[in-house]
Amino acid sequence: MQTTAIFWDLGGVLLSNGWDREQRAAAVDHFGLDAEEFEDRHREIAASLETGRCSLDEYLRATVFHAPRPFSAARFREFILSQSHPYPGNLEVVDRLAESRRYLLATLNNESRELNEYRIARFGLRRRFDCFFTSAFLGAMKPDARVYRMALEVIQRAPGEVVYVDDRAQNLEPAAALGIRTLHYHGEEGPEALRRGLAALGVEV
Repeated sequence: MQTTAIFWDLGGVLLSNGWDREQRAAAVDHFGLDAEEFEDRHREIAASLETGRCSLDEYLRATVFHAPRPFSAARFREFILSQSHPYPGNLEVVDRLAESRRYLLATLNNESRELNEYRIARFGLRRRFDCFFTSAFLGAMKPDARVYRMALEVIQRAPGEVVYVDDRAQNLEPAAALGIRTLHYHGEEGPEALRRGLAALGVEV
């Protein structure tokens, strides 16, 4: 079946992870937090943050500002946003695909609303992608199969028409079970590896 759409994970594929273990560890070190306490509190509320049931400000109150701090919430929020950076060569691959107009391009990722909106604006994603399927908008997180079903229903494509790129195997498995063709790819592998992987699935770059 001909490919007509490509779903892209953002963190770990086209951009750095937004607020994953590495970024949280950097924040713990930078602000002198108790790592165990912070991670315990993070685990309790992370799903609510990433499915849109709480805001980033509410998350920060629960994880960091439950006690007096010598720094502000605004400063901590700025630090979170500063952890994001692009994999430029990979975004250039997406640019080529967008310019070809052969494929519907969509993101499919787990992320809080505020962080996702920042990254969409900061890295010019609106001009590259047709739509954004983010856990905070959908109310469900990968690898929940509902996420993939909702995305397919919205774009009105059969699973066999879609290729999905993600750096985590556990997120690819439910997509493959639905009949979506998948590419396991890490952003650090570089754009040539991305092109080869896409070409193997019949995507012309």
